[in-house]
Amino acid sequence: MTTKSISLTSELHAYLVAHGTPPDEIMRDLAEETRAVLPDNAQMQVAPEQAAFLSFLTRLLGVRQAVEVGTFTGLSSLAIARGLPEDGRLTCFDISEEFTGIARRYWARAGVDDRIELRIGPAGDTLRELPHERHLDFAFIDADKTGYPVYWAELVPRMRPGGIIAVDNVLRDGRVIAPQNADDRAIAAFNDEVLADVRVEAVMLPVADGLTLARVH
Repeated sequence: MTTKSISLTSELHAYLVAHGTPPDEIMRDLAEETRAVLPDNAQMQVAPEQAAFLSFLTRLLGVRQAVEVGTFTGLSSLAIARGLPEDGRLTCFDISEEFTGIARRYWARAGVDDRIELRIGPAGDTLRELPHERHLDFAFIDADKTGYPVYWAELVPRMRPGGIIAVDNVLRDGRVIAPQNADDRAIAAFNDEVLADVRVEAVMLPVADGLTLARVH
């Protein structure tokens, strides 16, 4: 098959974002503060259309128990939490008190802080504190790229049958085809690992920097 996805110019990307549910004032303020306070790290935020997709997907799946690995300043966690019912729960794993301090303020402003638990520490360790039974409906991985296999190994056995794991940055700006650094090589190897994992069925989507959705059997 030779059919390929359309390449997005800046103008076409702006059109795409403008024709989906737009970010509200809280999300815009969070994105703007992140760019102003952390200009060297702001690219770690999910794209606006990706945030909208996370809220949409969480609602669509009827998610009640969710996990996020890699929270940064909270845009993706805010999007996921907004898709949860009032008694839904999102557990966030991150290593930075500084970055997640911003996230906490915006969770509170959006009125979803009661749905979110933040655990600070290396996620390879803190994920092991989760119950071992298959209870998670949804997980989002967007942290250090070399750690993806560890997070995957901890999460897949804890997903309920039919649960979804979403994994960000699986295209590495196109460099998975010709890796240029350790992170690129780690993601290329991880993508092959997901493809070979008989416990899941997966699809890789050209959303933002590449998003894999894996449904656990």
